[in-house]
Amino acid sequence: MSTAAAPIHPPVPSDVAGMGGIVLDEGCAFRVWAPNADFVSVIGAFNDWNPEENPLAREEGGTWSGHVTAAKEGDPYRYHLRRGEESFTRPDPCGRAMDNSVGNTLLWKPRRELAGPAFTPPTADQLVIYEMHIGSFHVPEGEPHGTFESAIAQLPYLRSLGVNAVEVMPIAEFAGDLSWGYNPAHPYAIEAAYGGPAGFLEFIDAAHRHGIAVILDVVYNHFGPSDLGLWQFDGWSENDLGGIYFYNDWRASTPWGDTRPDYGRGEVRTYLRDNALMWFHEYGVDGLRYDMTVFVRTFRGCPGDADDDLKEGWSLLQWINREIHEEFPHAILIAEDLQNSEWLVKGTEYGGAGFTSQWDAAFVHPVRDVMIQPSDEGRDITKLAAALQQSYDGDAFKRVIYSESHDEVANGKARLPTEIHPDEAGGIAARKRSTLAAGLVMTAPGIPMLFQGQEFLEDEWFRDSVPLDWSKLDRFPGIVAMYRDLIALRLNQGGVTAGLTGHHLEIVHMDDSMNTIAFRRWREGGPGDDTLVIANLHCLPIESITVRVPCEGLWKVRLNSDSRYYSPDFSDHSAGDFESAPLGESGESCIRVSVAGYSFLILSMDAEAP
Repeated sequence: MSTAAAPIHPPVPSDVAGMGGIVLDEGCAFRVWAPNADFVSVIGAFNDWNPEENPLAREEGGTWSGHVTAAKEGDPYRYHLRRGEESFTRPDPCGRAMDNSVGNTLLWKPRRELAGPAFTPPTADQLVIYEMHIGSFHVPEGEPHGTFESAIAQLPYLRSLGVNAVEVMPIAEFAGDLSWGYNPAHPYAIEAAYGGPAGFLEFIDAAHRHGIAVILDVVYNHFGPSDLGLWQFDGWSENDLGGIYFYNDWRASTPWGDTRPDYGRGEVRTYLRDNALMWFHEYGVDGLRYDMTVFVRTFRGCPGDADDDLKEGWSLLQWINREIHEEFPHAILIAEDLQNSEWLVKGTEYGGAGFTSQWDAAFVHPVRDVMIQPSDEGRDITKLAAALQQSYDGDAFKRVIYSESHDEVANGKARLPTEIHPDEAGGIAARKRSTLAAGLVMTAPGIPMLFQGQEFLEDEWFRDSVPLDWSKLDRFPGIVAMYRDLIALRLNQGGVTAGLTGHHLEIVHMDDSMNTIAFRRWREGGPGDDTLVIANLHCLPIESITVRVPCEGLWKVRLNSDSRYYSPDFSDHSAGDFESAPLGESGESCIRVSVAGYSFLILSMDAEAP
């Protein structure tokens, strides 16, 4: 095609806003931010990659735009830039699809309607989250990794388990085909190896049809560091650092590379804000989980040091969350900060960051520590009690509680059954203590979360290259049944454990010497609401624990983790129900309970007839 015949700087239609390649009824509009470039054009299959064919016009603020009538959806393209004597190409920073992480951007027209009808996620008191990694969750035989399509095949199983939300580890285009996802090379594009934007839309539609909300991990504390299309995007940089999208001095440094975005630059703040909103607008996600926000709000991860505060990072979190809440009032916004600060979950109107919840390090670490101690004498019940009673901003559901996550079972740490018994992860001690931890997750105040495969005793430490071993589903069907029963009780599906959906907890028994603890959970109180959880963290059964109860009557065992229903080598200890009796001269009611070693009971009374 002759460059002489090409239109010069064809304008973008007046009704087109936004950045990136935008598919129109006729052709495509392009807009890109490159303030230090002297010349920008768009090249692609539509113009034989000729940099002179479709030049873009410079706008105020350093953006460049144009309209290419020959471009169409699916076409590969890049931007051609010149700065001084240099010329180079870059992928689109706002491109929704890539052919691979070092390749070309693909034109994509958002189709929000493919995500299905509007969906309202469960409220915080009804959430049960399942963390999954698309690449390893379900890998068909002979395939190198999982995809959105292969994950969809297992959604009926998750629904049968009782899960009503999945937290998907990052899916933004990353280097190669195997990754945890916390190295986003192209923050707006969806990983091609997983199925790209069309695959993600299908996944969300399928999840919603099964009543499952989708929470997506996003990474704003750093980008890359490899295959990073944003790096020195328009040719400008200082100190040989990242250029316009990044800090170009010591502030760039993070534990993952010198690639911290410049939170103080308006165009970068808008880029991140628009990215967060994109997941809601274009894909219909139900929430976001922000990776390691402590490195957004501080430089070195030291929030107690005033000199380490990154105030513009804090204000960015507030701005993004406030805008999401205003437009999507049911959005679930979770921080992984791990510093136990309630300011993360306070509303922005009170100076907080505006997250609805945060991963709770004050729960997972003591619970795992208590379970993996090699001797019963080393189990600290006082530490466990503190973990159970932790809350933030006076709200039990402003914390996500768990005993396994991708961080807890990798990088030198293992799955809980393996930590408990490295040589016999499927043995009785590992089964007993790992399910005891799960029992606490499902009965303590907070939003419970499982990590993929936890429910069938997956013992491999997490790697993106190792798929879940689904054969364990058949090997440990009773353990899966216990998780299913725990979730049903947590959600009060039988109408007799409403207390597990409430805010309140009272420790009614604690004995460090006997490694026992019991607590009462309630929402409003009374039969069908008040729920007792009694745990024995000793290898031997405890034959008589006196536990105060709030109501007289018959306290029925709703779940006994020692039941042979869950494993034939369990003992069925404490199979009966318990009638309350007066406790001495105090007049308080109590029950006397026996509990098997490394086991727990969940008890409640039948709800009174209306």
